[in-house]
Amino acid sequence: MTYLHNIGKYFLMIAEMFRKPTKWPVMRSLILKDIDDLVINSLGIIAFISFFVGGVITIQTALNIDNPLIPKYLVGFATRQSVILEFAPTFTSIIMAGKVGSFITSSIGTMRVTEQIDALEVMGINSINYLIFPKAIALMLYPFAIAIGMFLGILGGMAAAVFGEYASLTDYVTGIQYEFDTFHVTYAFIKTFVFAFILATIPAFYGYYMKGGALEVGKASTTAFVWTSVVIILVNYIITGMLLG
Repeated sequence: MTYLHNIGKYFLMIAEMFRKPTKWPVMRSLILKDIDDLVINSLGIIAFISFFVGGVITIQTALNIDNPLIPKYLVGFATRQSVILEFAPTFTSIIMAGKVGSFITSSIGTMRVTEQIDALEVMGINSINYLIFPKAIALMLYPFAIAIGMFLGILGGMAAAVFGEYASLTDYVTGIQYEFDTFHVTYAFIKTFVFAFILATIPAFYGYYMKGGALEVGKASTTAFVWTSVVIILVNYIITGMLLG
């Protein structure tokens, strides 16, 4: 029953998020700050992980298709499909659940512990809209970070293929272009937008409704990471079945 209670409470929080909005000048500054904290500051880790994982995918693919009858361009093809369809949107989002999600939970949870949220309510401010809505809007730019991750993942794969002599540059580029379906990119961005909303709201939920002191802030961050990752995986399964099944 606790799970059902939390699910209902979560959706009530989502509804409250759009009620009694904060004045635009204040909201704008909050959104810009959250863009810097949540998106801009995540570009470095996304770029680093994407580049090297793209290289790993290429190496593993090349080592598993060493049959001379299999064309070398399939290395580029497999890397492109893996990076665009799953790695960039899904696994990067799970990693971001640890970085971005923990930041959101701890920052809001600290405000709960120090009674800053109570002070906002006393002043007549809708604290849910004030604290959570800017984060949800800021993370709508998250797909742009994923687009950079896609590019760098394929680039990392190309570097690994060429410098590791697993495939020539011509074969790799041919594989990237082979039977390219633009809907796969659309599919990746659709689920990235959904993941962005999940990344903003589930950690915020656990931070906003936490009880206790500083120790509980850490526990709430861990719980938020676990459930954000679980929901991302479940939603990924559902969206994939609906759009690609």
